Amino acid sequence: MGNGGSGSGLSKTSLLKGIQCSKALYLTKNPPDFEIPSAPDLEAKFETGKEVGFLAQQLFLGGTEVPSSGLTVKEQISRTRELIDAGAKVIYEASFAFDGIFIKADILVRTGATWEIHEVKMSTKVKDPNYDDAAIQYYVIANSGLTVSKVFLVHINNQYVRQGEIDVHQLFVSEDITDQAFARQKGIQAIIAELRKALQGDEPSIDIGPYCSTPYECEFIPYCWQHIPEDSIFSLKGRGINKFDYYNQGIVRLEDLPLDKLNAAQKFQAIATISKKDSIKLSAVKGFLVSLWYPLCHLDFETFDTPIPPFDGTRPYQKIPFQYSLHIQQTEGAEPVHYEYLANPGEDPRRELAEKLLSEIPKEACLLTYNQVFEKGVLKTLAEFFPDLAAAINGRIDNIRDLMTPFKKRDIYRWQMRGSYSIKEVLPALVPELSYDGLSVSDGMMAMRVYHEMCKTEDTAKVAKLRQGLLEYCRLDTLAMVKILNKLL
Repeated sequence: MGNGGSGSGLSKTSLLKGIQCSKALYLTKNPPDFEIPSAPDLEAKFETGKEVGFLAQQLFLGGTEVPSSGLTVKEQISRTRELIDAGAKVIYEASFAFDGIFIKADILVRTGATWEIHEVKMSTKVKDPNYDDAAIQYYVIANSGLTVSKVFLVHINNQYVRQGEIDVHQLFVSEDITDQAFARQKGIQAIIAELRKALQGDEPSIDIGPYCSTPYECEFIPYCWQHIPEDSIFSLKGRGINKFDYYNQGIVRLEDLPLDKLNAAQKFQAIATISKKDSIKLSAVKGFLVSLWYPLCHLDFETFDTPIPPFDGTRPYQKIPFQYSLHIQQTEGAEPVHYEYLANPGEDPRRELAEKLLSEIPKEACLLTYNQVFEKGVLKTLAEFFPDLAAAINGRIDNIRDLMTPFKKRDIYRWQMRGSYSIKEVLPALVPELSYDGLSVSDGMMAMRVYHEMCKTEDTAKVAKLRQGLLEYCRLDTLAMVKILNKLL
């Protein structure tokens, strides 16, 4: 089974991090004297990944798992060897070490005298970093005395529609990536040696670059980017100049950037930010306002998505609405009346949500959203799943207007928006007295995470607290729309 993890003691995860950036690997092993913000979204993603991996074990029934909890690394490796020697056909989380590299294979399947590696991912396709992942697995397992015949990447089939119990053979797709894993064997020893060398000295003097966020966003960005000012070339939104080309020339601040090299949109942002200049196109704003009518319903959904479809008729990663906030104004300037919905934990909320929403939104009312593509998408999916409600839902869809439009077109612009038309930037620029600061839930990703947490806990006091946080957040989303619209009137 190899050398049992001697050497510097690297894991597959740390190696993959080092392949992206050796400085990130160094900082992982030698944490800087700097407070790195927590990453709850990544933690939630990790937990979801474990659920997907556990479900994928049903593709090969009858296997034995080598658990991480309760066993040391050495014990995990020994337990794996015992299972192999005992003739096990399938091993889950099989553990190996070679050349100081420790790995756990999601599913290891015996095929005669050889073995297949089945690496499970919750993505919907094979991505380039997956080949490096598979190469490391192949390197360690093959050098641990096993003959590897095939390497498969098992990922989610996003076309699968759940009906009844999950059909794992439809939910998952296996792609043979043996050739790619084998082709990378030639360079893998040199990569490992280079990364070990990077760990032996001082912190690598690697400057920021595209690899900070590609293929994955690095958790050390706050540390490595602390020298970048707020109004820098990297604050420019959208496509345009190659920002790292200018950074490598020593140009960092917006005011040092040659404006004639920018496209129209980025030039507009740069000039507005540098001069702290606001702008408004009155005729365009008035044109938007006359497209609205009353009753006016300010609508916002919160949704969740998971790789494992939770209800009948749902697909992997389908956005399922679990909450909405609705502020209705009967006439221009009228005090809005608030309506809201938040699903009970663990229940399919779609029918109840759709019926309640239709009962609250008058047939001829104007629906105002912020980013209509999202709300329309949610409503269209509901209409498809509930044919008896389709006519009513589609009628509401026809009446949707988008408050984001005048900001996206820059018909109204505040320099504090810094090129963004997100409501999280527009609100403090136009209505600074209204803020998401201090809320226990402050963005859509957090709302989804809190809802999942609410569904998993049986503590009624905790559920009530989480529920209150979700209601306060979603209510503020539509109240913000009311306040922003008032600024345009």
